[in-house]
Amino acid sequence: MTNLSMCFAIAMLCVANSAPALAQSTAATEKTIAALEDTWTQAERTSNPDPVAPLLADTFIGTGSDDGLVKNKTEELAELKATKYDRIEMSDVKVVVHGNTAIATGRFHAKTTDAAGKSHESQVRWTDTWVKMPNGKWQCVASAFSPIKM
Repeated sequence: MTNLSMCFAIAMLCVANSAPALAQSTAATEKTIAALEDTWTQAERTSNPDPVAPLLADTFIGTGSDDGLVKNKTEELAELKATKYDRIEMSDVKVVVHGNTAIATGRFHAKTTDAAGKSHESQVRWTDTWVKMPNGKWQCVASAFSPIKM
C-alpha cells in the first residue's frame, strides 16, 4: 500500500469512528433545546419571565404573528409577564442542529385573557434560532411566529 493510500485509509477510519460521537452530540443538543423550549412554555403558563430571561440573548429579536412587530429581549419579557394564559398547548416540536446553531420549530395553541377581560385564541407555527454561546450555554437569538388560520 502506498503512503497516499495509507493516509486515505486512516482518514476514512477517523471519519467513520467520529460519526457515532457526532450523532450522540446532535441527539443530546436536540434534547437540550427541546427542554429549553419547554422551560419557556412553562414560564408562559405562569406569566413568569424570570426563567426565560437567561434563555434569550441580549440581542434577541422576536417577530410577532398578530402585528408583525419586532421586539427586543426587554419587550419580549414584558409581553410574557403581561399575558395571562388560560390554556397553552405545544405540539410538533422539532429541533435541527447545525454545529453551534439549532433551529427549533413547533405549533403553539393558546387561549388568553387580556386586561379588559376579553378572551383571545391563537394558533401559530413558530421558529426559534438558538446559538451556543462562547460560555457554552444555549441562548435564543431570534423567534418568529406565523399565524395558522383557524
